[in-house]
Amino acid sequence: MGYMQLSVVLVVVFLGQIAFSSSLCPKDQTVSLLKFKKSLTIDPSYDFCHNNFSKMSSWNMSSDCCLWDGVTCDTMSGHVIELDLSCSQLVGVIDSTSSLFQLSHLKKLALSMNDFSSSLISPAFGRFASLTHLHLSNSHFSGQIPSEIFSLSNLTRIESLYLRGNSLNGTIPSGVFSLPSLIKLDLSDNHFSGHLEDFKSDSLVSLDLNNNQLQGHLPKSIQNLVNLTWLDLSSNNFSGNVDISLFSNLKNLVGLDLSYNRFSLTNENKVNFTLPESLFSLRLAACEVKELEFLRPVKKLWDLNLSHNKIQGRIPDWAWPIWVSLDRLNLSHNMLTDMDSTSINSISYPSLYIIDLRSNFLQGSLPILPNSTQYLFMSNNNLSEEIPSSVCNLKSLQVLDLAKNNLMGEIPQCLGNISGLEVMDMHQNNLSGTIPTTFGIGSLQIRSLNLHDNKLQGKLPRSLANCKELQVLDLGDNHLNDTFPMWLATLPKLQVLSLRSNKLHGPIRTSRMMNLFPELRILDVAYNAFTESLPTSLFQHLKAMKTINRTVKAPTYLGDEYYQDSVTIVTKGMMLELVRILTVYTAIDLSSNKFRGQIPSVMGDFIALHVLNLSHNELQGHIPPSLGDLSSVESLDLSGNQLSGEIPQQLASLTSLAFLNLSRNHLQGCIPQGPQFHTFENNSFEGNDGLRGFPISKGCGSDGVIDPTFTTSFPDQESDSEFLDDFWKAALMGYGSGLCIGLSIIYFMISTGNPKWLAKIILELEH
Repeated sequence: MGYMQLSVVLVVVFLGQIAFSSSLCPKDQTVSLLKFKKSLTIDPSYDFCHNNFSKMSSWNMSSDCCLWDGVTCDTMSGHVIELDLSCSQLVGVIDSTSSLFQLSHLKKLALSMNDFSSSLISPAFGRFASLTHLHLSNSHFSGQIPSEIFSLSNLTRIESLYLRGNSLNGTIPSGVFSLPSLIKLDLSDNHFSGHLEDFKSDSLVSLDLNNNQLQGHLPKSIQNLVNLTWLDLSSNNFSGNVDISLFSNLKNLVGLDLSYNRFSLTNENKVNFTLPESLFSLRLAACEVKELEFLRPVKKLWDLNLSHNKIQGRIPDWAWPIWVSLDRLNLSHNMLTDMDSTSINSISYPSLYIIDLRSNFLQGSLPILPNSTQYLFMSNNNLSEEIPSSVCNLKSLQVLDLAKNNLMGEIPQCLGNISGLEVMDMHQNNLSGTIPTTFGIGSLQIRSLNLHDNKLQGKLPRSLANCKELQVLDLGDNHLNDTFPMWLATLPKLQVLSLRSNKLHGPIRTSRMMNLFPELRILDVAYNAFTESLPTSLFQHLKAMKTINRTVKAPTYLGDEYYQDSVTIVTKGMMLELVRILTVYTAIDLSSNKFRGQIPSVMGDFIALHVLNLSHNELQGHIPPSLGDLSSVESLDLSGNQLSGEIPQQLASLTSLAFLNLSRNHLQGCIPQGPQFHTFENNSFEGNDGLRGFPISKGCGSDGVIDPTFTTSFPDQESDSEFLDDFWKAALMGYGSGLCIGLSIIYFMISTGNPKWLAKIILELEH
């Protein structure tokens, strides 16, 4: 190696040592970080990002803090300048005493997706004079934002402020809109109220305030935000007329969302007004829009949402060529009567994948749609005629929602061959013929099939057993003629099975298969002709009805962001359509069949059950006391059977029970008394001549009912036995002694010939 080469190597090594030594984390920074770690708890149950990992797990004194996960240091000074602990399963409190605020050189701080549910946003956040990014989204911060954080002396360099998805309230500090460097502001999904202050800085590029409680008029200073590309004010309480020409000066605007306020959209400056040509996403749902003319200038829209407005008549012919770039079109909940099928079909829409025209007055046949369509929503219209077979050309179709129309004829068999089809909803039409037998051949991805309330006949297609992704199957209110489809029991994800009001018949017999209906939560076979005993062997399975998931922190529903399942059930004596199905909701309805025999006691294992309806059958025997274990049941209907015996006292412990019907049976004895039973009226018990007690009569009188006001305590069995032994010993001793003394006195009186004294005592005792 030559002298020059050796010199170069030495210089590189020397510089490397300098760089390495200069990147070492100062001791005070290490101590502050470890104190911060110690003040919090790492709880895997708060894994909001499902990454099974906490960045703090790697923090310890044996390594340089600049090498820790989530920590970035300045390469020269070694000071911690970035701290990213998003999605780290952290639980605890961050107050003004936290060692976090000793990291005075921080430029970027991200604590999103953790749980600081007892924390207010401390004024100490304003100490980070060099901070450019502060991300605290979805971490359960609460309370008001201290106004002093945004004073002119604090956070003057902040560029990105994300506080979305917390429980913050009060007004937005006015200083926020005066921050000179602020580019991105996201305060959405909180509880902010009050009016929106004037914008005093034009630096904002993105502003998201959706889903709060802000009110008042939109400030005109919004037109001064010339750098704005994204503006979302949706789902607030803003009001007043909004001249859409306010936005014509925002030449960089890409997305605008004013939906779900109390705005009334106007166009006062019709001559000079044009929406920015840069606009890609326009959402004006529920903004009192009455016509579409203002959209003519827009050339590049890919997302258009004008739902819940007052647009009438026909979609104009000029609209389709302008909307050629659309990905998503939502004109639902208007008063549209017609759309030119020829116009939409003659134009190539390479990317239009969502068409939502629900809840209009559209008539005629189903239009011919672009081949790119993936989600088609046309429910709640007046569509008639037959479903054209051309719908099967939509090879990318995932959701087909044609419910609540007047469609007739048969369902095209080819629909079962669409490989990516996940949802087919055609309930409440006039469809006839048989259910397509090709399901499962091509449509292996189908998760929801709803053909409720049509005129379908024949048998249930056994090809449905191939649909391993199926979660919801609703074929109720048709004319199907078959036996119970036990072959569906192997479907691993089936949660809802409704076959009510058909012509199904015969006994429900299980096979020797194990793990039947493992996820089933709603079973409805009411109004059929099933016979013999209730299927005890089936009830021994149904695992999902026997467990309560207590880890669920927020309600979740079957479906996804585009389509949510619905089902019609009978609960609390009323027919009810669940327009969304809670994943924890459970119900069994076997009513109006010909079931005989006794109610299996194993039904008491369904502790997650909300609705149980066995009414109008031929059931006999006693009501099992095990039904008192149905701790979640809200509606219990056993009426119209031949049940006998007494009402089990255990039913009085059902604190969730809001509806009870035991009428028209042969029950007798006293009606149990308890908090819930006191709320039921006579019609819950009528038609049982042997029943007594509230509310049928004043009480059970001397029929053996213990006075509820009388209380006593009983010793345990061993003590009770000892007590009785001692009692009888004392009684016999007293009896023996008294007898001897009494006989002696009588003998003395008689022998002395003076019985008058004894007679006097007897008279006094009689008195």
